[in-house]
Amino acid sequence: MGMRFKISRRQNPRRLHSGLVLLAAVGLSLVICALLLEQQGKPSLRGLMLLFQGAFGSGWALQDSLIKAVPIFLCSLGVAIAFRLQIWNIGAEGQYALGALGASWVALHFPDLPWFVLQPAMLVAATVCGGLWGLLPAVLKLRMRANEIIITLMLNYIAIFLLDYLVYGPWKDPSSFGFPMTRMFSQNAVVAKIGAGDLHWGILLCLVIGMLVWIFLGFTRLGYEIRACGENVQAARYARMPYAALVLLVMAASGALAGWAGFLEASASLNRLEPSIMAGYGYTAIVVAWLARLNPLFIGLAAFLLAGLRVGVEQLQLELQIPASFGQIMEGLILMTVLGGSFFVTYQIRLLKKE
Repeated sequence: MGMRFKISRRQNPRRLHSGLVLLAAVGLSLVICALLLEQQGKPSLRGLMLLFQGAFGSGWALQDSLIKAVPIFLCSLGVAIAFRLQIWNIGAEGQYALGALGASWVALHFPDLPWFVLQPAMLVAATVCGGLWGLLPAVLKLRMRANEIIITLMLNYIAIFLLDYLVYGPWKDPSSFGFPMTRMFSQNAVVAKIGAGDLHWGILLCLVIGMLVWIFLGFTRLGYEIRACGENVQAARYARMPYAALVLLVMAASGALAGWAGFLEASASLNRLEPSIMAGYGYTAIVVAWLARLNPLFIGLAAFLLAGLRVGVEQLQLELQIPASFGQIMEGLILMTVLGGSFFVTYQIRLLKKE
């Protein structure tokens, strides 16, 4: 007597079941990380405690996590919009870089403008540069049937090398003692801080944009068409939904949101442009988007948690001499376990007996 399996799609996936699977997936990734710490001869339990303490155990840690969550949130929001249409935008990192370049160009060339003119102009430049960088793979996909995953991924490298060229060359500050960075932005080009801490007003922009995207996707006609085309492209085309226009729209919006992240990071966090701005936020955004099930309301929480892990890993580096790459390993494990868990949310496996 043999045994075989049957995989079938769940008709009505339960939200509670989905939440439990998600928690189990994240828990599994943490267990694997603990085993990796043991493999290196480090105390796993103390390591996990240091991780969470360094991320959320103090006012400074919470503030640092919120600051890092801002660019991750905006990139994730853009990625989620594209993923809703099943357009796989892996290029948030490059769109983020182009947004930082556009905002920096305005800041460096018009430093004497008043802040209420200069900062909106920087935001517009970041929107245009990031949006156009997102539109390019969309046009290639529609006109030449190019694979958007490959195109967006390759464009990341072009954007990063372009940023390096400018900060090592034409935009390099002569008084930087040879270090690759632009001169400091004028005070009018710097997004203000909230109170006496380092948290800036970009957090308010995230709250407003997050709510607007949630309303757009859930309660507007275009949002419905994006969701419908993402579920079944052929049926949507049969219903005469403008699939090509939607592809251009979501990729432009995705690139613009990543560009806003680049603007805020260059203006509010660094106050200049330098290579360290490329911290991998665009790739972390993919993990966050899937962790939040592409829901704009949950993306904020997921972005905060992933940003906290980045801060916590810095604490591990200091206390246990853990390599910096350990944080990237954690992000990859979380993505893999969440994607694996999502399979069991969507499908069920039945054991069949065969005589």
